[in-house]
Amino acid sequence: MPTGGGKSLCYQIPALLRPGVAIVVSPLISLMKDQVDALKASGVAAEFYNSSLASEQARQVLAKLHAHELDLLYIAPERLMSEDFLNRLSDVDIALFVIDEAHCVSQWGHDFRPEYQRLGGLRTHFPELPLIALTATADGQTRQDIVQVLGLANAKHHIASFDRPNIRYSVLEKHQPLKQLTAFMQKYKGESGIVYALSRKRVEQVTEKLMLHGVKAVAYHAGLAAAERERVQEAFLRDEVNVVVATVAFGMGIDKPNVRFVVHYDLPRNIEGYYQETGRAGRDGLASEALLLSGAQDMVTARRLIEQSNNENQKRIELHKLNAMISFSEASTCRRRVLLNYFGEQMDEPCGNCDICLDPPETFDAREDAQKALSCVYRLNQGFGMKYVIDVLRGSANERIISRRHDRLSTYGIGSDRSEEEWSAIMRQLIHQGFLIQDVASYSVLKLTQAARPLLRGEMELQLARPRVREKKQAVRKSRHRMDTPHDEALFDQLRELRKQIADEMNVPPYIVFGDATLKHMAQLKPENEVQMLEVSGVGQVKLERFGKAFLRCMREFQQA
Repeated sequence: MPTGGGKSLCYQIPALLRPGVAIVVSPLISLMKDQVDALKASGVAAEFYNSSLASEQARQVLAKLHAHELDLLYIAPERLMSEDFLNRLSDVDIALFVIDEAHCVSQWGHDFRPEYQRLGGLRTHFPELPLIALTATADGQTRQDIVQVLGLANAKHHIASFDRPNIRYSVLEKHQPLKQLTAFMQKYKGESGIVYALSRKRVEQVTEKLMLHGVKAVAYHAGLAAAERERVQEAFLRDEVNVVVATVAFGMGIDKPNVRFVVHYDLPRNIEGYYQETGRAGRDGLASEALLLSGAQDMVTARRLIEQSNNENQKRIELHKLNAMISFSEASTCRRRVLLNYFGEQMDEPCGNCDICLDPPETFDAREDAQKALSCVYRLNQGFGMKYVIDVLRGSANERIISRRHDRLSTYGIGSDRSEEEWSAIMRQLIHQGFLIQDVASYSVLKLTQAARPLLRGEMELQLARPRVREKKQAVRKSRHRMDTPHDEALFDQLRELRKQIADEMNVPPYIVFGDATLKHMAQLKPENEVQMLEVSGVGQVKLERFGKAFLRCMREFQQA
């Protein structure tokens, strides 16, 4: 369930109704304290047992546990799974086990914790007792891991919508970020909000700048003393300060309902973390906003940090998740659809409440481009990542493609009329709209979904956002012709007829032979020999060998007619 969706009720109510104590596993001391404080305020017998307790306090909690005086006990995973504590539980009447923040069990999760994996032993020690696992942020692969690690193969799965329709998602390209932040906050004067930054130094700088602009802001990060962090949290909960500028350590378990905005001053490293943090806005259901400042340097820095890891498997997972986050930040389609699609939830219509929906980009008829892309994924046996697919589409002559003989595929070079950036934008949109998926468990290879079938068969139309490609200050190669370049329309029609004839004989869509852009360029250049034919955008050596003679003959006959 999403942040603020009521996950706690799913175990707190059973804990009150069932005899015995509910043992709740939680990853953070601060999270336990918040939950217990809220429960106690409601008259519930709850305690936590962790390293923050003095020895006398710890003894008192254990005494209550053995005296059957508790409804809920919050505990860290490593303490629960210690031999001493498991033996202690043999004398306790247990209502159920609760694994909160269950994504921590999975290496695919954004907050993997090895100590969480030991929790699978609970099914061995207590096979008859109910066990519930809850999280706000788990993609399909993470959900599979939760089931496997915790031994929940026969359990019911309940997946609520990830949608938080009251939150407006916006992204700005980072440019003078302090000015962008202060300008954004003008419309939220006196309101509560959280600004996330990735380093302690950045947190301090941003806090100072906001205070100079008259904002009641305060810093929060792991470098502060525990007492100071607690003071900041309490002041924020009590509306004594408006804005907390924090590292990601802040906010887990905070139930403050009136947070009106969440700003990410730096690009997060994964969508799960971003989604969880933005979900701290608007828990009261009122209109709220999530702003992301995204810069190219942030992406470089994040990649560099991930690359420093010595764990190749974890590095691969984290790079996949970072790429998904970058893809979200660069999206040309409804941002909410991108978010929900990442978690496996399809949204049929644009949300109307994100920056893309409110200021839509120009669209174009993308059916042919989409068919090219999907066909190429299919011809590659759904076994390669996005960059490789794009290289094949564009007719790249790199060694990997040649050695695998993928230059002989019918889709090789059919997308040479578009740049790598353009194809990346198109591919991302096909992923966001559910025609393709990236299989993170298999090196992020692209795979077709069921939704791709009618599109491949030409049974549906498709409009995509025209890629917003940054201008490059360099000469444009002559083969990169403009799509509106004047060409001989009559010759173009003749070439299309020939293409259709060849395609029918091959039993493939016409664009597999040549795309319209290639035929238009052909009708403009009117090549007379094979050397000139290679000047046509979309004609490579393989296509020349296969189709060159037929098309040259067609143009020669047209000229003589």
